[in-house]
Amino acid sequence: MVLKVYDTLRGKKEPFKPVNDNKVGIYFCGMTVQDKPHIGHMLAFVAGDMIRRYLKYKGYDVTYVQNFTDVDDKIIARANEEGIDYKEVAERNIAEYFKYAERLNITKADYHPRATEHIDDIIALIKRLEEKGYAYAVGGDVYFRVRKFKDYGKLSKRAVDELKSGARIEVGEHKEDPLDFTLWKGAKEGEPAWDSPWGKGRPGWHIECSVMSMKYLGETIDMHGGGQDLIFPHHENEIAQSEAATGKPFVNYWLHNGLLNLQGEKMSKSTGHFFSIEEINQEFSGEVIRFYLISTHFRSRTEFSRERLKEAEAGFERIRNLCLFIDEKLSALEGEGEESEESARLGALIEEVKQSFIEAMDDDFNSGEAIGHIFRLVKEVNKIRAANEQALARDGKILEELRGAFELFDSILGLFHDGLPKHKVEVPEEVAALVAEREEARKAKDWARADALRDKISELGFIVEDRADGPALKPKE
Repeated sequence: MVLKVYDTLRGKKEPFKPVNDNKVGIYFCGMTVQDKPHIGHMLAFVAGDMIRRYLKYKGYDVTYVQNFTDVDDKIIARANEEGIDYKEVAERNIAEYFKYAERLNITKADYHPRATEHIDDIIALIKRLEEKGYAYAVGGDVYFRVRKFKDYGKLSKRAVDELKSGARIEVGEHKEDPLDFTLWKGAKEGEPAWDSPWGKGRPGWHIECSVMSMKYLGETIDMHGGGQDLIFPHHENEIAQSEAATGKPFVNYWLHNGLLNLQGEKMSKSTGHFFSIEEINQEFSGEVIRFYLISTHFRSRTEFSRERLKEAEAGFERIRNLCLFIDEKLSALEGEGEESEESARLGALIEEVKQSFIEAMDDDFNSGEAIGHIFRLVKEVNKIRAANEQALARDGKILEELRGAFELFDSILGLFHDGLPKHKVEVPEEVAALVAEREEARKAKDWARADALRDKISELGFIVEDRADGPALKPKE
């Protein structure tokens, strides 16, 4: 099946075709780091990570970029409130992001660029826009001429004349038109600033993402993601300034995740209406939080609640417990075991579920539907276990097929932090001591002593297997 991706700009699903053969460039708008990440942020980044994983599974060479806006009015305001440098605020919250991203099993991006590291690139793009007549300087600020870009509003489906009625020029601004947006902000006393052709100042928010995405991915990129709240004005402005500068399409597929609502309103740092990921992680594991976030299609709007998190936790445990059962029985099995009565039927179901899982992911990365197929398999296996667990436990072929299926699901969805969970055998201290003593005997090539110790271990209810990576224990049946 062909991968189809919903593009916000075209308003429909389209077959995915990368710009450059087998290479895919993805840019996800990262955090403005005035505060710790909240769970709404993590929805976007979990979605991006899942999309990246699936594209890699499909065989694409993926370059993934996720930025940090590390200088901004809100960051400066927070630093002033605390009486510290803006860099301290940014560094502290970037560290918090990485801490919780690791717990949610979000793979680090290939590049995590910061706005302050790309000032020269930002100035170069603004100068390019100025030379083409799309940008103009006044009073130390530089603005983008919105009306000059004829396609303005195409992403958000807004007409320029409709936008004008709600636009106004703030005190201290010197725009030609209320719709024009800031590319460069002239320096204010006590604020961080960099030298530029227009005097000291700092970049506007929108220009940063155009610069960082094009620097690492080229002038036309495959996928650009972020929350639906970024469609206007942020992504609309990115399109305008990027395409005005290059004359090329900026993005081929716009991916916008739905927003997590809290009591009917979107979570937002600026209003204080949110749950930090730190708070939620005190009650739920990172794996459960991730599972909750991918249990619905990433474009869906979802009402956040602890009740839904608890439901996700229960569902996740069903999957985990089945994986533990599979590992336990495979570890205890000698050879391939014997085929069970349900072997053929269950083998066919495993293949059908794997195919349905991939078809769901090919349909605009529909993880919610894909997880539904996983639960179909879990339910059927648990029914067979309830009827005749011992027969299933001896069917090595089916157990291996099940493990392979769950390894596939995990590799794409990132369900488990350290791969499929392993059944841990509780080994009494006496047995562990005998195993260690036997290893010493084997190193000394005292085979008679090693065999005698193996017999002692067996009398205590364990079988010891000698493997390349060391001895392995499993309980006797």
